[in-house]
Amino acid sequence: MAADSSLKDHALERAVFISRAAVACVIMLLLLGVLVTRLSFLQVFQYDYYGTRSDDNRMRVQLAAPVRGLIYDREGRLLADNLPAYRLDLIPEQVEDIDAALERLSRYIALTPTDLERFNKRRRGQPRFRPVPLRFNLTQAEVARFEVNRRDFPGMEVRAGLRRHYPLGELTSHVVGYVGAINERELKTIDEQSYRGISQIGKSGVELAHEGLLRGTPGSRIVEANALGRPLRELEYNRPTPGQNIHLTLDARLQAAAYAAMGENEGAIVALDPRNGDLLAAVSKPGFDPEAFIDGITQKDYNALLTHPGRPLFDRVLQGQYPPGSTVKPLMALAALEENIIDPRRRVWCPGYFELPNSERKWRDWKRDGHGWVNMAEAIYRSSDVYFYKMSMDLGIDNISRFGARFGLGEPLGIDMPREKGGILPSREWKRARKNVHWFPGETLNTVIGQGYMTSTPLQLAHMTALLAMRGQGWRPRVLAESEDAISGHRQLNQPSPWPAITLKDAGHWNLIIGAMEDVVHNPRGTARKISLNAPYRIAGKTGTSQVYGLAQDQAAPDLEDVERQLRDHALFVAFAPIDDPRIAVAVLIEHGGGGGAVAAPIAREVLDAYLLQKPPLQARARLEGTR
Repeated sequence: MAADSSLKDHALERAVFISRAAVACVIMLLLLGVLVTRLSFLQVFQYDYYGTRSDDNRMRVQLAAPVRGLIYDREGRLLADNLPAYRLDLIPEQVEDIDAALERLSRYIALTPTDLERFNKRRRGQPRFRPVPLRFNLTQAEVARFEVNRRDFPGMEVRAGLRRHYPLGELTSHVVGYVGAINERELKTIDEQSYRGISQIGKSGVELAHEGLLRGTPGSRIVEANALGRPLRELEYNRPTPGQNIHLTLDARLQAAAYAAMGENEGAIVALDPRNGDLLAAVSKPGFDPEAFIDGITQKDYNALLTHPGRPLFDRVLQGQYPPGSTVKPLMALAALEENIIDPRRRVWCPGYFELPNSERKWRDWKRDGHGWVNMAEAIYRSSDVYFYKMSMDLGIDNISRFGARFGLGEPLGIDMPREKGGILPSREWKRARKNVHWFPGETLNTVIGQGYMTSTPLQLAHMTALLAMRGQGWRPRVLAESEDAISGHRQLNQPSPWPAITLKDAGHWNLIIGAMEDVVHNPRGTARKISLNAPYRIAGKTGTSQVYGLAQDQAAPDLEDVERQLRDHALFVAFAPIDDPRIAVAVLIEHGGGGGAVAAPIAREVLDAYLLQKPPLQARARLEGTR
């Protein structure tokens, strides 16, 4: 027993135990101190930060986009609608690794390279807290797959909303326009508060011109959510104000009829109500599918539109600037009557050419062997160039320019549509400012028959014709008829804006010009006599041919079939009807169509019949099904 007890040193063991216990206590105290310090730091110094984070996890602010206003035609047919659709949004600020998240997401929702390209383009230049659309038009199956796995995708959310839809497609693509994603340039100019939660904006046509009415005012909601982000209850809701519905002056039935009447031709048709300036139809052909731009068009498809030989994105109605040709001859004759330069009964010899004094150049008539003896009315309805060449020597460019401006030539008319061009009404001052040279007499000869420097848009030609129809009492063209509050239904009329009245020294001159325009259609020698067949109403019109390329002095005009299409003349025709009670004024331009009487005038007759006799072509009726 003594030997065993000698082997244990109780004092040493006690000392070791006490030292180890002390070290353990010190470590525990240090750890406890660290824990208390950290808790104090979090609870005291970072209380506001983590309190806010906690509230953010529990309460979420969701932006509520307003419903975009609908667009109707004058008879209540839908031109722009909103259809239910699902879209997937991503908030960059809430996603740590976007590329990895997108890779995981692709297992459940198809993401094409185009989708990813659009997403990356949209999020550049935008605040990181703003939701960025990732996919549009999700299927029900895709929505279900995402919702089952949504805990794996923080910062992403499927939103039920509305998608813009254009029932008439390319028929109204230029006049109605389309909406698209807000780009970086637009972000710099728009009011950010007005577009909170809104990802699209009007890009062209009525959608752009009346964006302020259609857009509405965004709202917001505060919802309480669980740890998975699923909403539990709504705490606060600031209701968005929907955009206003707008009713246009456009007649969709007439629009479809005009589009069908053009067939495979390229060009433009404009129809106005001369009694108030209402734009009844505005066709620019070819058109395009506006639906392709709503969610973002691919670069390949956009390049295809840009390089298409028919230029489908080009709005010929407002931006096409063409020589008006002989369609302005009634206006020039009216100017000469006002200046007492011509006697309307006096006959002038037309041998088929005209020569300026001390010049060997011959200014050819479109009819190479001439029209013989013609007075003013015959010069209009047979379209004698030589008569007007001779008349212009006394009329002069100053009177031509001054009188043409009263009818809206040379300047934008101020229609409530974007990007309207004004054409060119040449004058001495214009040429001096543009080319720094003086005006030559030969340039007056070109201008008086609507050639040379002179250009105008189809809208301007229709407006000029409407003013002639109403004997100088006219209206500025307009497309918005009224706006409607989507909630109350209250309507606000857009009153027509009068055009400065054109008062003549002798009001009888209106009758002389309109009578000559009536003979263009109803006289057996009129250049548009073929369209008078079986017409139950009287038409006043004027044909025109806009020269695309010139002929040599002694070169005979070739047959139309022998000329390449891009070198053929443009065909024009302007008209109004009925003569005794004008209800519609029309301008038709067919690019490279040849003669106005042979090509443009029959198309105008179809448009007039469609409006006055309610007889649209069958193919036009088919396009209108389901738009009311």
